Amino acid sequence: MARKRLDIPPEMEFDTFCFGKPVQGSGRHHGLNASRKRGTNEPGGNPHTWSETVDRAQKAELVDELGQVFASSGVVVVARYTGMTVAQMQALRAKMREVGGAVRVAKNTLAKIALGGTPPEKMGSLLAGMTVLAYSEDPVAAAKVCEAFAKTNDKFVILGGAMGTEVLDPAGVKAVASMPSREELIAQIVSIIGAPASSLAGAIGAPGANIAGILKTLEEREAA
Repeated sequence: MARKRLDIPPEMEFDTFCFGKPVQGSGRHHGLNASRKRGTNEPGGNPHTWSETVDRAQKAELVDELGQVFASSGVVVVARYTGMTVAQMQALRAKMREVGGAVRVAKNTLAKIALGGTPPEKMGSLLAGMTVLAYSEDPVAAAKVCEAFAKTNDKFVILGGAMGTEVLDPAGVKAVASMPSREELIAQIVSIIGAPASSLAGAIGAPGANIAGILKTLEEREAA
């Protein structure tokens, strides 16, 4: 995925170092000390030049990370968290980790930049005020956790989200949350067939006649 470039004014474009890696700028080579000297000792120098350049590099890293999140997540939920305590946020993060998801708080301006060119790009209108992003590779897991969490935490208000290119309103997130997760679907299929997962795996690799027999059995059960 192409990295989203932040527009940096010409006067800010010079080589420096961040996280041990060079951040490319105008092509001139300045080391750590040279960058500091440029900002503090040169005539007309800005004492904040060094910190501002590092800050821009950090923002670029964050935009890149968020872009990958938006591109790879099965579902993304946007919620307002005004008034939530640190303990409540930690509880939400823990619940999301249990289902393989994650929670991220990021500046809306950076999140909107990161959305560009990703499936949920149109979700940008939801990013206003104090918002938090919850996401998971499973297409329904994050929505399930958020819906359950919102029922017991009135400070956590679901604004909407996205599932692929489809933008969701709060009702849409609730509908997604009501769908079975990947694990639940597998369990239902195994239960319907009435055989352990190993037998199911064997049936999938069996000749067409066996699969046809399984389908016929399912039809007979449904008719009964």
